[in-house]
Amino acid sequence: MRQMKIVCNKCGREITNEDILTVEKRWGYFSNNKDNEVHSFDLCEKCYDEFISTFQVPVEIK
Repeated sequence: MRQMKIVCNKCGREITNEDILTVEKRWGYFSNNKDNEVHSFDLCEKCYDEFISTFQVPVEIK
């Protein structure tokens, strides 16, 4: 069985043996020029940490 290669969309590094963030969003009909498109991306943990450090409101951690 062939395994799927997962690449971080931000840094381009192949993600192996670590947690990843996978986001998938289907845009609704009132979006700005993305009606019914599905966008998805993967981030490695390092890029996730860099991404959330830019948030004005911190992520909720439980």
